[in-house]
Amino acid sequence: MSTGLIALLDDIAAISKMAAASLDDVAAQAAKAGSKAAGIVIDDTAVTPRYVVGLAAERELPIIRQIAIGSLKNKLLFLLPGALLLSYLAHWAITPLLMLGGVYLCLEGFHKVLELFHPPANGAEGTAVTGRPREMEEQRVAGAIRTDFILSAEIMAITLAGAAGSSIWTQGAILAVVGIGMTALVYGVVGLIVKADDVGLAMAQTSNRAVRALGRGIVSGMPLFLKTLSLVGMLAMLWVGGGIVIHGFGTASPEETIAQAASVHSGIWNWLIQATLSGLVGLVIGGIADLLLKSFKR
Repeated sequence: MSTGLIALLDDIAAISKMAAASLDDVAAQAAKAGSKAAGIVIDDTAVTPRYVVGLAAERELPIIRQIAIGSLKNKLLFLLPGALLLSYLAHWAITPLLMLGGVYLCLEGFHKVLELFHPPANGAEGTAVTGRPREMEEQRVAGAIRTDFILSAEIMAITLAGAAGSSIWTQGAILAVVGIGMTALVYGVVGLIVKADDVGLAMAQTSNRAVRALGRGIVSGMPLFLKTLSLVGMLAMLWVGGGIVIHGFGTASPEETIAQAASVHSGIWNWLIQATLSGLVGLVIGGIADLLLKSFKR
């Protein structure tokens, strides 16, 4: 009797260790995939605040919440099962699709570079909507969710590529963790960004001199912060998109040339050189994609 109980406890302990190891593996791979998708996350964070520009302050967080819910639906209801089916039925297609997504990021980054020299006449991209306030909100939310779908697809594709050697259940868990974690991170930060002006204004109206000065600094510094964030997002799209396309060609590719060019340095300089070269390649790819699209439209 006692021997059977001890054996049962040993089995439970072994299962617990296996479960803990699986959870650790999921967490580690999710963190690795999240770091690879950092450029897309930065761009998503930079783009989303535009959708609440010009709307009533009390509607900002509800709109961000609607976009976040739509983003979760994109990732968990559509992209996650689609990615698993793709991995199971046509694993060979993951790299080409990932490269297509990289080209899209390069194209978007190229367009943002063009906007630096030729700003759109109607203001920020994606914010020109018409109609009543309720209709404006619905249009902006729908536009944001469409943009999010494309960026989320790239995040999930990068995640799936990184988890290619795992079981389908582990892949599903990793995709779910990354999807939920990225959504919480992006829209949590976006919520803080869009309400920073209100917080700063409230601080600027207090009686404490130091708090007042800090509040005024927040209010006056937000426009520069948003411009900087948008610039970082643009550079990240080019760097990540170019890197994805380069990596998709395999080991005997420009990736080796870039790695060799950066290998003469170490640490942050190595990363900076690789990111810069990948970004320049991404800019060229985006320009070529733009020319091809324009030629097809003619």
